[in-house]
Amino acid sequence: MSEALPDHWGTTSIEKSAYLRGRIGWQGLRADEFIEDGPYLVTGTDFKDGKIDWSTCYHVTEARYREAAPIQLRDDDLLVTKDGTIGKVAHVSNCPDQAVLNSGVFLLRCSDGSFRHRWLYHLLTSSHFEKFLRQNLAGSTINHLYQYVFEKYEFPVPQYDEEQKKLCKVIDLIDTQIEATEALIAKQERLRAGLMQDLFTRGVDENGELRPPREKAPHLYLETELGGLPKGWSAPEVRSLLANVPTPMRSGPFGSALLKHELVESGIPLLGIDNIHAEHFEASFSRFVTLRKFLELSRYRVLPGDVVITIMGTVGRCCIIPEGHGDLLSSKHLWTMTFDPAKVVPELVCWQLNLAPWVLSWFRQQSQGGIMDAIQSSTLKRLRLPCAPLPEQERILQRYYASSGSLAALRDELSKLRLQKAGLMQDMLTGTVSVEPLLENEPA
Repeated sequence: MSEALPDHWGTTSIEKSAYLRGRIGWQGLRADEFIEDGPYLVTGTDFKDGKIDWSTCYHVTEARYREAAPIQLRDDDLLVTKDGTIGKVAHVSNCPDQAVLNSGVFLLRCSDGSFRHRWLYHLLTSSHFEKFLRQNLAGSTINHLYQYVFEKYEFPVPQYDEEQKKLCKVIDLIDTQIEATEALIAKQERLRAGLMQDLFTRGVDENGELRPPREKAPHLYLETELGGLPKGWSAPEVRSLLANVPTPMRSGPFGSALLKHELVESGIPLLGIDNIHAEHFEASFSRFVTLRKFLELSRYRVLPGDVVITIMGTVGRCCIIPEGHGDLLSSKHLWTMTFDPAKVVPELVCWQLNLAPWVLSWFRQQSQGGIMDAIQSSTLKRLRLPCAPLPEQERILQRYYASSGSLAALRDELSKLRLQKAGLMQDMLTGTVSVEPLLENEPA
C-alpha cells in the first residue's frame, strides 16, 4: 500500500487472513432442480443494502445443497459478487439453516483474529476496494473477478481489536442513518408503485383524475392481451414502439469489434452495468474509446432519451439517458432502445421495465422457471406494454413527476450520507485525520 497509515496500524491481505471460496466447476441448475421450499440459493440479485433479502432467494434440492459443503453459509460470512456487477458486498445475518451460493458470488470468511468481519465489510464497501478493482480489472471487457486476483487484495488494519471495534461503531452510526433514510425511500417507493399500478391500468382522464376501477365502471374498459385496459388503449409489443431509425434496439460491440487494448484512459465513455441503475444514470466513467473508434462503432451510440437496460450480471435495471453527457457508446452488457416519441413516452417505458409486475412476469416466463442471467432481444421485442393515447401518456407522466418530488429529496439526503461515510473511511484509512477524536466521540 502506498498510503500513509497510523503508526500502530499494519496491512494484511485476503489470502493471508481469510477463507475465500467460489463455486467451482458447477454447470448450473436444470429448471426441475428449483423447488418451492428447501435450501436457499443466494445470488447477487438477492443483495439489498449490504444484506441478503432471503425472501427473494430461490430454493434448490437437498442434493444440490449437500454437494456444496465448502460454500454453505453461516452468520457473519461476507459475500462478494464476481460476475456482471462485480464487487457488490453483503453481510450474512439471520442465515437459514441451509443456504449456499450460486456461481456468481464469492464466500469470504474471517479466519483469524487480525481483523473483524465488520471491519472487512466496511473496507469492501469503500473506495479503497473500488480502487483495487479498477487497477486490476482496468480495460477488461469481461466483468469477472478471479479468485487469484481477489486473494491479493491488501488492506489496512489497526493493530488492536478493540480499536477496530470502536472504529466500526463510528462507521455503523452513519450506516444507521443511511438505513433509516433508505427505509423512508422504500416506503415512498411502495406508495408510488401503487399509484403507478393504477396509472398504467386505469389511466388519467381529461380532468387529470384516475378513472374508476374496472369493477365499478366496466363500460370504460376493454379486454386486451394484458387483460382489461381503458378504452382507446392498446397492448403493443415493444418492437412496434421503436423509432424508425437504423438499429433502434442494439447491444454490443461484440468480440473483435472492440478489443481490450483499444480501451483508453480518456475519450468517449463506454457504458457498462455500473452506469445503469433503476431510474438513475450514474455518470461515473472508467472505460473510454477514441473518437476514431467511436465513429467506427457508431451503430452502438447511446443518445439522450434512449432507454437502457442491463442484460447481464444484475439483470433488468433500466434508466433514461439524460442530456449533457456528450457522445456515449453502449456495451454488450446493455440493451439500448430508441423509441418513437409519436407513439410512446420513454420515461413510461423505463418505469414499467423496472417495476411493473406484467414485465417481471414476462421475464420470469421467458427464463423458463430458472434464474434469468441474460435478456435476449426476442424477449424484449415481444414484451407487451399497456399503451395509452399520447395525450393521456403526457398526463400520466405529470402524475409520475408529482409523485417523485419527495423521493428526489430523500435520495439527495442519502447521497450526502454516503459521501460522508466515504470521506470518513478515506480519512481513517490514509491517516490524513487522526482516529483519536473519532474514538473519543463514539458512543460507549
